[in-house]
Amino acid sequence: MALAAGLLFGTAAALYTYQQYSPHGSSANGDLLDLMPPDSSAIFFADLTQLRSAPFLAQLYAWAPQPEPDEDYTKFLNETGFDYERDLNRLAMAFQKTGQDSTFFALADGRFDQQKISALALKSGTAERQGGREIFEVPESGEAKKITFAFLSNDRIALTDRPNLGQILSAKKRGEDIAEWRTRFGRLAGSPIFAVIRQEATPGETLSSQAPGGFGSPQLSALLDQLQWITIAGKPENDGLRVVAEGESTSEETTRQLADLLNGILSLAQAGLNDTKTRQQLNPALREAYLAVLKGADVSRLDRGDTKSVRLVVEITRASLESARRSAAGSTNAVPAKPAPGDTSRAKKGHT
Repeated sequence: MALAAGLLFGTAAALYTYQQYSPHGSSANGDLLDLMPPDSSAIFFADLTQLRSAPFLAQLYAWAPQPEPDEDYTKFLNETGFDYERDLNRLAMAFQKTGQDSTFFALADGRFDQQKISALALKSGTAERQGGREIFEVPESGEAKKITFAFLSNDRIALTDRPNLGQILSAKKRGEDIAEWRTRFGRLAGSPIFAVIRQEATPGETLSSQAPGGFGSPQLSALLDQLQWITIAGKPENDGLRVVAEGESTSEETTRQLADLLNGILSLAQAGLNDTKTRQQLNPALREAYLAVLKGADVSRLDRGDTKSVRLVVEITRASLESARRSAAGSTNAVPAKPAPGDTSRAKKGHT
C-alpha cells in the first residue's frame, strides 16, 4: 500500500517541483527543447508561467510547508533581484548519466538583470569570450565542481556543470539524433510540465536505490530498466492534476508484465486501505481520498507498431488534497493528553 501510494503521490509531488508545447504560439518552448543535447539520458521541461496560473497548483503551493530561506539564495536574491518564483518563466534541463556520475545542461527563460548577475559571478568566478559570447565560470557552493553560464539573449540563460559550455552551444545536431526526442515531445503537447527518460538513465536502478528500507521492488526495478523510454507529464485540469506516465518497450512481454504488476499494486493498495487495522489508524477522510485516487487510476497497454507501451493515469483532485490538509491539521492541533493519575509534573510546571 505504501509503495503504491508513494508511487502515485510521489509522482505528483515531483511533478510539482516542473506556455504549453503546442503549435499555436509555443515556438519559444519548441526552440528551448530543440537546444537540448541529443545525447541526454533525461530531459525535463516546465512552463512556470502556465503552472502559476493553475488554481490547483496554487492551492498545493499554499498548503505545502514552506522551507526556511537558504542563506546563499537570500544573498543571491538581494544582489541580483532575481526570484525564481516570480521571474522564471520556462525551464528545460537535460541530464546525462555516465556511470555513477550525472551532469546537467539547462536553459531558462525569464527576467534577468544581466549587469547584476554578471557582477556577482565575477566576485568568485571568471569570465572569457568564446564564439562571440561571454561565458562565466563560478565554483559550485560547497563543491569542487564549476558551474558555467552565458546569456543567450536578454531573457534566456544557459548553464551547465559540464566542461565546455561553448562547445555544447555551438554543436551541430543531426536530424536523426533529435528525431526520437521530438517524437516524445510532440506526444506531450499541451502538458506544461513533463520529463522524458531514456533507457541509459537506469530508472529502475535509481528507484531501487532511493526507496526506503522494506519498500523496494526488485521486480518493478528490473522491468523499468527494460523500457526504452519513459515519459511523465502533468497537466492541471479544472480542480485537479492529471498525471500520465508511459513506458515504452520493444518487448510485448515486458509491457504485459509491467501492466500486470501495476494493476497488482493498485489492488493491494486498495485492499490495504480497507483493512480493519488501517481503518482504525487512518483518518477516515484521508483514507477516502487515497481510495478515490487509487480507484480512479487506470493502467492500459498501447501498441505503437515498433514499440509497445504501458500507460498509468492518475487524477489528483482538489478534494483529495483538502482531505489530506484537514487530516494533517487535525493531527497537529490534537488536544494534549491528560496527565495520568498521580502525575503532578504538568500542573507544577504550569504554576512555575
